[in-house]
Amino acid sequence: MDAVQQANSGHPGAPMGLADMAEVLWRDVMIHNPRDPNWSNRDRFVLSNGHSSMLLYSLLHLTGYAVSIDDIKAFRQLHSMTAGHPEYGECPGVETTTGPLGQGLANAVGMALAEKRLAEEFNRGEHTIVDHRTWVIVGDGCLMEGISHEAASLAGTLELSKLICIYDDNGISIDGEVDQWFTEDVPARFESYGWRVIRGVDGHDAAEVDHALKAALADDGRPTLVCTKTIIGFGAPHKQGTAAAHGAALGVEEVAAARQMLNWGYAAFEVPQHLYEQWSCVEQGKAHQAAWQARFDAYQSEYPELAAEYVRRMSGRLPAGWESAIRELAETAQIQMQPLATRKSSQACIEAIASAVPELFGGSADLTSSNGTKWNGAQNGRYMSFGVREFGMTAVCNGMLLHGGLRPFSGTFLIFMEYARNALRLAALMRIPNLFVYTHDSVALGEDGPTHQPIEQLTNLRTTPNLSTWRPCDTVESAVAWELAVARSDGPTALVFTRQKTQPQPRDAAAFQNVRRGGYVLSPETGELRVIIIATGSEVELAMAAQAQLAAAGAGVRVVSMPSTDVFLAQDAEYRAAVLPDHVRKRVAVEAGHSDWWYRLVGLDGAVLGINRFGLSAPGELAMRELGMTVDNLVKVVRRILDDV
Repeated sequence: MDAVQQANSGHPGAPMGLADMAEVLWRDVMIHNPRDPNWSNRDRFVLSNGHSSMLLYSLLHLTGYAVSIDDIKAFRQLHSMTAGHPEYGECPGVETTTGPLGQGLANAVGMALAEKRLAEEFNRGEHTIVDHRTWVIVGDGCLMEGISHEAASLAGTLELSKLICIYDDNGISIDGEVDQWFTEDVPARFESYGWRVIRGVDGHDAAEVDHALKAALADDGRPTLVCTKTIIGFGAPHKQGTAAAHGAALGVEEVAAARQMLNWGYAAFEVPQHLYEQWSCVEQGKAHQAAWQARFDAYQSEYPELAAEYVRRMSGRLPAGWESAIRELAETAQIQMQPLATRKSSQACIEAIASAVPELFGGSADLTSSNGTKWNGAQNGRYMSFGVREFGMTAVCNGMLLHGGLRPFSGTFLIFMEYARNALRLAALMRIPNLFVYTHDSVALGEDGPTHQPIEQLTNLRTTPNLSTWRPCDTVESAVAWELAVARSDGPTALVFTRQKTQPQPRDAAAFQNVRRGGYVLSPETGELRVIIIATGSEVELAMAAQAQLAAAGAGVRVVSMPSTDVFLAQDAEYRAAVLPDHVRKRVAVEAGHSDWWYRLVGLDGAVLGINRFGLSAPGELAMRELGMTVDNLVKVVRRILDDV
């Protein structure tokens, strides 16, 4: 209440309404160690209704995490760890970035799924080294969002019995009482998903809450929903139970009245020492971790190789020498020169990586055969059909990655990235190295037509901060893209592949090595360099054919393949200038997608052959031709640039 008031910004209502429940959970039920927020067997806690962030910051502070009272005072201020919504990596104890409603629930499903998979892989007999729960608080807003259906339905199907969801049923959202627009029977809905539901818990009765949460600990093979009835803004006499307590500071007078109503006689931000002592979970947290460590030591003694693998996996380190198989694939592809759809190239890459990286976990949103995401021997808990749940799948994979021990990737058509867009954005915001496989990357996919043909999606991906995007032209570039994506630790990667076959490209040794620099000279000019063609993906072969025609007419044309613009732009200035010399301003970019982004590289003196309208239903080759993606058209554009004096 005081932090929101001081910031004059924030959401006091849900934290005040949830405080009674959260006190029981964090002090008496949840297993955690404030002195080691990254202990691998801790319970995970997700605040899906992330606008309630002051609840989480208060819990972290009071139980003994490295969140000081000064951090609380700095709520929502510049460079503070106590941001307006919880942000992963900035505040100890925050397991995931939440705010866009419903995604925290999906993240929690991913964490519980990771726990289940790792338990199946590592636990042996009575040695249960992976044995913890995932707790998530959701509000009415989370459950209105469609992603809650995707995630909760999947959790029930997968029988994620270590997942416990606490429903903050306060009946209020920004616009007022939700019974005007949210009247479904939430407990019945979750029961239909296959969840155990504990109904009718008074969220302000500690004994009821304690009984319900401890009942939820009993594993009956299903995830659990605990329905707690709370009063938003509890203790604020004039605003509690109303939307006025939701999203703004209560006001000086209401804060004073709440202090009186709650019989809290202390000044703002003052917590008496005896309450700190009662709240602290430091000693019990240390004891919990010490007991687990003793179990792990016994496990390590009996299963030293498994124990070493568990430690490696939870540290995020990749196996030594894992790159050799994928690099061998690239070298072989450069020799064999086999035409192949890059989605098939990608599948070969996954096969190579999976053999060397046991933590690789894959899935697709009901497009497994189309995406080429399943590899031979992908059973044993390493591959999953997510069903038609693109948004849920992506957020679940974020949760799996955040849990640790697995490297998930997910697949769908590039156009359906739009369904999953906000989860991809949060992966980029958190800088977590998730892997997103997108196939059917242009109008060349053909007859499905404009509803399935991506136009603006590549621009969308390339303008997302922290996201690396690759659109390879053949198997060599696909292998490099996959290798760098798996090796990356500071952000996610989008890997974009064709449905149709592409022609493998010849490369000299330098070009082969420079693929990993994102952009490189694939085919040098003959004679004086006059124009540069920049191409990606399936359009690289158009560029090569256009170069041959123009060279025959005496034009000095260089072809630059640029599978990853962000990786290329991160190279040093000397290398960038060697590929795209500053003095050569006659440049043409070609890509079967929206043209706007490419003007960053071709400038005002250049041109872009792209597609700035929606597609059409026709066989892929005809669709490309109708929309101008031909060698003849590219030659015309280059000649126009050359003749422009």
